[in-house]
Amino acid sequence: MKAVKISIDYMKKNIDTEITSEELAYLVGYSTYHYSRIFKEITGVSPRHYLSALRMEAGKEMLISSKSPSILKILLLIGFRSLGTFSSKFKQFVGLSPKQFQLSTNDLHDFVNDYKDKESPLLLASAPPILSCHLEVPATFKGIIFVGLFPRAIPDQKPIIGTAFTQNQTSCVFSDIPLGTYYVLAAALKWSVNPKDYFLLNRALRGKYDKPIEITKFTDTEITISLREPLPTDPPILVNLPQLLYEQVKKKAN
Repeated sequence: MKAVKISIDYMKKNIDTEITSEELAYLVGYSTYHYSRIFKEITGVSPRHYLSALRMEAGKEMLISSKSPSILKILLLIGFRSLGTFSSKFKQFVGLSPKQFQLSTNDLHDFVNDYKDKESPLLLASAPPILSCHLEVPATFKGIIFVGLFPRAIPDQKPIIGTAFTQNQTSCVFSDIPLGTYYVLAAALKWSVNPKDYFLLNRALRGKYDKPIEITKFTDTEITISLREPLPTDPPILVNLPQLLYEQVKKKAN
């Protein structure tokens, strides 16, 4: 754990430079193979994937912290040399282009806060495969909870299937799930008047089922996930949760 944390701190401090797994392994005194294996065991992803996620998170922060930052300046500060590469990766991970993300944050922030007064939809099992999720939520938490099934152990794209609900509800049921193997990940955002708190999620509560779940046509499973404070080794939450909530509500309305 200590070696992984040291290497993550190094990535954050040198995010604008090319960093290799060999360099990180040398930094902590491990062989490249041993370091990469330990890193993935703890974080769920490879060092290269983690560094890419850190760069996207840094890009999000720069976009939301200024009304008119230079996209070119952002590229250089987070280690990209191509506008096309940055824009395509940003949209892949976050779900919107950099400009769309920047322009939508205030409206999406208001949308999430308006959701506070609405009754959360209760998902009922309709057709197999079925997965029931129960969440252990801190008693003092007040906010909105997101749960989804992801193809990887990092929420860096839209979930295969997901939902959102307020703290008044602590369970959900997914049904008619596409067959495959998924990671069940959860995040919880406290109600806030600061838009950054809904888009830069390094302080959000999070949870993860301890192993991947294989969904077959016969699956009818119950699991429990505990929400906790973030750890220094947790990968960034890149997916745009307010945008997912907006799309969920809009889809149900249609």
